[in-house]
Amino acid sequence: MPTCLPLVRRRCHACGAGHFQASGKFRVNAHHKLLDVWLLILCTRCGDTAKLTVMERANVRSIRPELLAGLHANDLALTAELLQDPALQRRNRIALDWSGAWRLDTGGSDHLDREAIDIAVRFTARIPIRPARLIAEGCALPRAEVERLITEGRLVSTARLNDRVSDNFTFTLKR
Repeated sequence: MPTCLPLVRRRCHACGAGHFQASGKFRVNAHHKLLDVWLLILCTRCGDTAKLTVMERANVRSIRPELLAGLHANDLALTAELLQDPALQRRNRIALDWSGAWRLDTGGSDHLDREAIDIAVRFTARIPIRPARLIAEGCALPRAEVERLITEGRLVSTARLNDRVSDNFTFTLKR
């Protein structure tokens, strides 16, 4: 589950840094009945402001009232939702950096001493992560041990364990 907003990977034109932090603020500009909406982001090194295009020349009547209210209120939940939108990421040519912005809730460690365990992983947000890393953290195993279990066939999953995933998956670990 996410603990904070992810960093935005984008080159700063002022200092050349590669990361921006979402400010949580929107700029809404009206042109008669048309709206332009941007999400403001701040460079992590120099503090320079950049804009991510959310909407361009959208008719005000075509925007859901709750979305418009969230934009005017600078809603952080809306910021998180929009940052994860693949269309917004493509339009603005950005990627998200989730390192340090999520935590793993295992629900306790009483299951780790069993001979075989079946675990279902559920994401509360679309956070791309390698299942092998998630399994290592959740089961308190070194990454090398997880890799060894995969090659021996004692760790099997419905997902590819060395590729990034952001959808729910299950795995079985045999000790």
